[in-house]
Amino acid sequence: MPTYASLIADHDAAAFAIGAPGRAWLSYGGLRDQAGYVAKALHGFGIGRGDRVAIVLPNGPEMASAFVCVAQAAVTAPLNPAYTEDEYAFYLEDLSARALMVMDGYDGPALAAAQGLGIAVIRVVVGPEHAAGGFTLTLDSDALEAADGAEGAAPDACDVALILHTSGTTSRPKIVPLLHSNVVASAHNIAASLALGTRDRCMNVMPLFHIHGLIAAVSATLASGGQVWCAPGFDALKFFAQMGEARPTWYTAVPTMHQAILSRASRNAEVIAANPLRFLRSSSASLPPQVFAALADTFNAPVIEGYGMTEATHQMASNPLPPRAQKPGSVGVEAGPQVRIAHEAEPRLIEGTGEIVISGPNVTPGYENNDKANADNFFEVGGQRWFRTGDQGQFDADGYLSLTGRLKEIINRGGEKISPLEIDEMLMDHPDVAQVVSFAVPHPKLGEEVGAAIVLTNPDITEQDLKAFAETRVAAFKIPKHIVIMDEIPKGATGKMQRIGMAEKLGLVKQ
Repeated sequence: MPTYASLIADHDAAAFAIGAPGRAWLSYGGLRDQAGYVAKALHGFGIGRGDRVAIVLPNGPEMASAFVCVAQAAVTAPLNPAYTEDEYAFYLEDLSARALMVMDGYDGPALAAAQGLGIAVIRVVVGPEHAAGGFTLTLDSDALEAADGAEGAAPDACDVALILHTSGTTSRPKIVPLLHSNVVASAHNIAASLALGTRDRCMNVMPLFHIHGLIAAVSATLASGGQVWCAPGFDALKFFAQMGEARPTWYTAVPTMHQAILSRASRNAEVIAANPLRFLRSSSASLPPQVFAALADTFNAPVIEGYGMTEATHQMASNPLPPRAQKPGSVGVEAGPQVRIAHEAEPRLIEGTGEIVISGPNVTPGYENNDKANADNFFEVGGQRWFRTGDQGQFDADGYLSLTGRLKEIINRGGEKISPLEIDEMLMDHPDVAQVVSFAVPHPKLGEEVGAAIVLTNPDITEQDLKAFAETRVAAFKIPKHIVIMDEIPKGATGKMQRIGMAEKLGLVKQ
């Protein structure tokens, strides 16, 4: 079975692979050379097969190529650059990270967390001689021991290539290990569903610590022999200027990004006309049908909505390309793994509406060090292993899947998944908070925002005080947008505080 190295092994060395604003393109041959250099450097630093390298780099070509190259020698673990020092300390320790990779000159919270844990720091150095995605590596210290022969061997298909965390039904995020075989299978699934080829160029605006950008934008492109142009993060004000420079044939984004792009599209009609897209893709959260129609009309191109999650190495279903129909409100047909409907409480497949389950070579072998989560989320039928997505859905007569509800209580803020219990525990650290329950509040653009109902012991504490407290402990996207201070939190018939429906009970949902 192939490893990540196979995605760039057979493509023309002269073809472009990775680009960026104002930078020379890095060819497939250059990317292969870069991967060889990174493997040699990591082995020299004492890092090899099975060792975990946390990567905290800004969005752009270096992040893309670091992910590609590190995966061919060790295990990549990208982390959100917006985390606080406490969050970095948790993730680095939870990952058992062997090293942290940051840009040369970086002096932020990830560095402080790594130094506090005694984790080695590797610097990414970019010089004027480097094409997009090219760099050299330096080690801050000599704390690492030399790798032995086994560690220096190249990973195989059953080795872990990528580790990401995903929120679960407890406050502790779950570790999702993705094998080389998972990553390669998903990259080829996406490339096939989008009919990607050597003439295609993806303009990536997705963050590269997310499964969406890493697999759909970067890995699927490399699997097809195409090109990926990496923006330095998403900026609606710069999107169309970047589009004019990148000249893409497609881009992929979450619904909130598409909505921001649409808000500026009318004044950029010439750029759109001069750079016709073969299609545009949306994933990570439901795309409102009105936005679906506006995108198709504005760009005069099909909108391909996909359905993915970390445990599936991203894509599970996708609306097909023409001449088949794209159905607004549907996440399409199965596109890689088998997708079925299961009973929500029993280990069996059913017809009609139920829990969406998947099975296939792109599905993680299981959560790391979490027997309960594996028992809750995986089951077998006739020797075939199925993963429960936690989403409720149904197929129509044409085999198109629609999501009809969420079985889990995770808050989906524009594709960012947030555990409500994590927010509960963080707010309970405030000395004047007696009770708290966090929950999802519907939002017209983000899909959901974070809300919290709180009982205080000190009546002088305000909503702003609580938000200021949260700012020092969690990333900005996790800070509750809506805080309701109460004398008593509403409870269900069994005496439990119920998250589902809490926003409606507190009058936070506009009728």
